[in-house]
Amino acid sequence: MKSLYKLPGFLLVCFGGFCLSWGGYIIRSFEQASIWQILFIRSFFFLLALLLFLFIIYRKNTFKIIKSSGFPGALGGFVMSFSFVAFVVSMSSTNVANVVFIISTQTMFLAIFGYFYLKEKVSVIGSSSIFLAMSGILIMVGDSISKGSLFGNLVALAIPINFAILVMIIRKYKNLDMVPAIFYSGIFSCIYGIILSESFYFTSHDIFMGFLLGVPQLAFGFICITIGSRTTPSATIGLLMLSETLFAPLWVWLFLNEIPPLSVFVGGAVIILALILKSFDKRQISHN
Repeated sequence: MKSLYKLPGFLLVCFGGFCLSWGGYIIRSFEQASIWQILFIRSFFFLLALLLFLFIIYRKNTFKIIKSSGFPGALGGFVMSFSFVAFVVSMSSTNVANVVFIISTQTMFLAIFGYFYLKEKVSVIGSSSIFLAMSGILIMVGDSISKGSLFGNLVALAIPINFAILVMIIRKYKNLDMVPAIFYSGIFSCIYGIILSESFYFTSHDIFMGFLLGVPQLAFGFICITIGSRTTPSATIGLLMLSETLFAPLWVWLFLNEIPPLSVFVGGAVIILALILKSFDKRQISHN
């Protein structure tokens, strides 16, 4: 695991996005598990993987590192836990392409929240990219009203919004380590799953899917992005994370024959254009 720190940051971020891109396909591949059972088993395996990673890196200081993040870390984890819930619910309620295109707007929400919460000015390029991104979302959401997937699209919006709130917390408490915050988010989402699951019976197939969803997809994806972001410019991170946006619809198309309506591709193209435009903005929010 420690060898990951020696790899180029841009490769880690890109590979992290590739890992995350399998989420929609894996969720579609469960046999019997309900939404809340999926949330529980995903969070359970995610916590085990993250704890293993922390023990490898920090050894006996693991729980000290988690505890040192204090209230800000717990608050950040609580906020991020709703993104975990929203991901599973939205992926079960609408097209995978809709969800990942909406997730990709997190850079725009960072700029909006930074303006209101941190009083950071938004440039002309930033304003234009926000307008384009919101237009792309409206194209997808507007069309979904007649197709019954509006709920899934609206739930998916919670993912970039909550991520933006997490970054605002990190910027306010600059000594906050994101890894403990993500650890807390796994605990909270696991608790939600325990409370809301109607049973804890899983087929062997669903247990394996839960492992894939919690470990290589979520834990390894987040670890790679967290480590890679340390040495990668924020503008580049936004573009490299498009690997999730581009690959996720491809997997469900190739393996499940899920073809989104034209409006999704039109809206998605507008959102990607907004992200590319935002990468030229000199006023970038730092994740460090």
